[in-house]
Amino acid sequence: MRKIKKEKGVAGLTILLSVVAMVFIIGFLVMIFALMSAELQDNTTDATAIQVINDTGASLAGVTDWFPIIITITVMVALILLTVIIIVAIRSSGIMGAQGTA
Repeated sequence: MRKIKKEKGVAGLTILLSVVAMVFIIGFLVMIFALMSAELQDNTTDATAIQVINDTGASLAGVTDWFPIIITITVMVALILLTVIIIVAIRSSGIMGAQGTA
């Protein structure tokens, strides 16, 4: 028998928390790769390898520009889910009655 979640007032919260955790992990990985590229660049003498390391570091620096966009879109999705749940709750409670139907 399946258990159904019946938590009240947490519409979209799991999605929002998942995205915040995902953004944190992505930021952590970007920081690790940025530190690694700096160390590799200091210890490398080959011009081609240094160019590849510079290109990789530059592309990683551009990743952080997407974080505010990801958070904004996720919050919008969570608010839409909350609105849908509120509308369904109002309709199922009978407050609207028959006059609200078209």
